[in-house]
Amino acid sequence: MAVSRHFARVLGAVLALYLVAPLALFLVRVVRTPSRGFHVPGLVPALLLSVSCATASLALIVLFGVPLAYALARSRGWFARLVEVAVTLPLALPPVMGGIVMVYVIGPYTTLGQLFHRQLTESVYGIVIAMTFTSAPFLVLSARAAFSLIDPSLLDVASTLGHGEMSRFFTVAVPLAGPSIRAGMTMTWLRAFGEYGAVTILAYNPASLPIYTVNEFMARGLNPTLAPTLLALGVAALVVYVGRARLHWPRRHHGGEVTSALPPLIRSARPSFDVATHLGDFHLALRHAARQDTLAVLGPSGSGKSLLLRALVGLHGSEVGRVCFGDDDVSSRTPERRSVGYVAQGFSLFPHLSVWGNVMFPSNARAEYARYWLDRLGVGGLEDRLPSQLSGGQRQRVALAQALSRSPEVLLLDEPFSALDVPIRRELQRELRQLQRDTGVAFIIVTHDPLEAATLASEIIVLGEGRVLQAGPTAQVFQRPASSRVARLLDRANVLEARTTETGLVDSTGATLSLPRLALRAGERVLWSVRPERLRATSLGDPEVANDDHVVTTGTVVDVMTTGVDTLLEVRLSPEWILTLRHDGASPFAPGDECRLHVDLADVDVWRAEA
Repeated sequence: MAVSRHFARVLGAVLALYLVAPLALFLVRVVRTPSRGFHVPGLVPALLLSVSCATASLALIVLFGVPLAYALARSRGWFARLVEVAVTLPLALPPVMGGIVMVYVIGPYTTLGQLFHRQLTESVYGIVIAMTFTSAPFLVLSARAAFSLIDPSLLDVASTLGHGEMSRFFTVAVPLAGPSIRAGMTMTWLRAFGEYGAVTILAYNPASLPIYTVNEFMARGLNPTLAPTLLALGVAALVVYVGRARLHWPRRHHGGEVTSALPPLIRSARPSFDVATHLGDFHLALRHAARQDTLAVLGPSGSGKSLLLRALVGLHGSEVGRVCFGDDDVSSRTPERRSVGYVAQGFSLFPHLSVWGNVMFPSNARAEYARYWLDRLGVGGLEDRLPSQLSGGQRQRVALAQALSRSPEVLLLDEPFSALDVPIRRELQRELRQLQRDTGVAFIIVTHDPLEAATLASEIIVLGEGRVLQAGPTAQVFQRPASSRVARLLDRANVLEARTTETGLVDSTGATLSLPRLALRAGERVLWSVRPERLRATSLGDPEVANDDHVVTTGTVVDVMTTGVDTLLEVRLSPEWILTLRHDGASPFAPGDECRLHVDLADVDVWRAEA
């Protein structure tokens, strides 16, 4: 490792010497030479001409090139790739050849040339055109690369906060890409300022500084070129210094105290939807009308949860289907016109804005509402901090305040707590539950955590592969999963499949469980379950309880897991039936031991499985 670092330093020193040595020798020559060319007529006009034309060229490239770079970064079609190739070509062409190409476009005998009375060449216009053609790729390509690195979810969140395409470009995209845009602007200006080849072809007169320098060299030798070269180095150093200066995006400072003790008006509206959309080969089709104010969408990764939420927000357009918030049909509205509060997966805060700037970012945000929600969520006093200066829990609280500050009809939360540690996650879940009780705001939360769904929502949709596996009141769904697959997604222990017989249950291997006095219709496909805390394990040598209300069966201990407070035993009754039971304290059993399981008949739940 040390050898590699030493080798890298040597290579870096060699390159630095190679770059610095010519400049140092040039400065020595300037000091020792009495006649440097400062007295030669035309030097200052040539310098001013190059500076003004390079600045005009940069202004044109910024005006048209930055929006073009933004469009290219957001486009994936063949036309965008073709445009990007065309933008890159001037870098591959020698400047003289680039000038020749431009002659065929704006030369005095072309249509454009005659339209402008042959004034596009041999003029200041020609210099600006030549500079723009050769230097535009530097800004367009660097800005495009920066725009493509912006998290798309930030632009999506901005749209849900009431900002249209143009507003998102200026308030989110440009500030986030700012450092790369400034670097591209610096390279573009320097490239234009030093352009010689294309300018020579299009506008030899009036003479820019590079052309003036070459003319002096050809006519009078090396010494008169010292002055223009020194001026060019000074101007370049100044531009590089200004381009590297750290610019701070202006922060919106927080205002005064809350003018009213009353909380913001919450216009709660229960959602209903009938959506169908594609994402690649994945197809989502879902219909639901919420009967409660709080709805959880539970499912594994890839089941379509986030896709559903984005469709409800409007990020997939109006063709996805019908979406209503209460009696308000928002199907045809763009995201910025849907009154939703959207907290995207992860932390959907804008990194260039302070906490106050983030909470005031919604187009219809009010200072007193922003202040109320910051205080209500326990992050008051952090208004001047950037998101990078906050903890995970603080960032999520600010994201909630941001979404609530526009008084949405529905709050849409895409796994808002998944990136947090468990204690902070549970704390925020309790706060969100209390907030919903206090304000009555309707929300849909997407999650893969069954405990989170059960804690926060009165109604639940279990989603799998873009389809509803089960939906209904939370307690009912958890008590009666429609299938073993749903039971696994709900993390419901001891839900097993069986067929009914006249005396009990049987699995596909023929193993039976006798359930006396339990009326069952033979031949039905059912699910049965016993809660872990209702099971009791004893040794085979212990006396057996004889009771018609008591179920006894035997099994083999598969695993013993200590949680620190109690012990979990996994007991296999058959190849398909494995039950988990909770045992207080240490367990006398070890894996491989035979045991007898006891449970009261009233604690055995049996229900018909859905297809």
